[in-house]
Amino acid sequence: MSGGLDSMLAAKLIASLDVDVTCITFTSPFFDARKAQDAARQLNLPLIVEDITAEFLPMFKAPRYGYGKGMNPCIDCHTLMLNITGRKMEKMEADFIITGEVLGQRPMSQTRQSLNIVAKNSGYADYILRPLSAQLLSPIKAEREGKIERSRLLSISGRGRKDQMRLAENFGITRYPPAAGGCLLTDPMFARRLRELFSFTKNPEIRDYHLLKYGRHFRTPDGAKIIVGRNNKDNEELRKLATENDLVCNTAEFPGPVVLVPKGYSDSARLLAAKLCLRYSDAPKNGQAAVICRHNRQDTSFITTAADENDLSVIII
Repeated sequence: MSGGLDSMLAAKLIASLDVDVTCITFTSPFFDARKAQDAARQLNLPLIVEDITAEFLPMFKAPRYGYGKGMNPCIDCHTLMLNITGRKMEKMEADFIITGEVLGQRPMSQTRQSLNIVAKNSGYADYILRPLSAQLLSPIKAEREGKIERSRLLSISGRGRKDQMRLAENFGITRYPPAAGGCLLTDPMFARRLRELFSFTKNPEIRDYHLLKYGRHFRTPDGAKIIVGRNNKDNEELRKLATENDLVCNTAEFPGPVVLVPKGYSDSARLLAAKLCLRYSDAPKNGQAAVICRHNRQDTSFITTAADENDLSVIII
């Protein structure tokens, strides 16, 4: 259950056939459960939320079928999710797995070939039902055994959503997110930051991935990362993610951003962090102002000037 319209319709359709449906959704540093939780509440169906980070990251670093336009390993990701779901199915003694996939809807992951590859590599090919396109696909075990009536399933295909929107109206589903996915790995900006991280860090920590979501990112000439909050939300998230080993800077006298230098710093990185702090604060751009930097629970205050706008294009990620 991604929480998108297709997964909602697939769950609702099967539930309408007097089948007990339990939804499952996954979390990682790159996607969360919020849409799925909202969808499950609307449908009044139980939802399991499972963090798959430990299994996701090794796959993500070297996906067998590569990436999409961003850093999205969709085929390998779907394979992993269905494998995990299959194991959960066995523990729960469920009969089959439902997904909202639609034949031909996505050029990388929902072609007939891709659907077959994902099903086969998951280890549960004969248990994966795609009810929105089932009549265009080979019947699975549950259909052959009469546990699900194939004639009640659908034959939707292609990238349009008119059929799904009509079905949603029939089911009384009035609230659903736009078609764009909620996976950060498809976002061009996030993908660029991720590639840059890999070029500097061989084995990123989980926190490194979360930090990519917030603020403006800069890379200093000596290789330090500097992150500058763009708004209150960024500032709060950076404070939550900061540790004692990080350098955290704030302006002393003017409203301004939280500036974070993860994992220690050099003197030149600290100076640049302070200058960036002033550059994106309400401090006068042509004068000097005080910046307070904290590291290992100790504060250091010093006076400097704002970073020059012309210098930022060289170091911004």
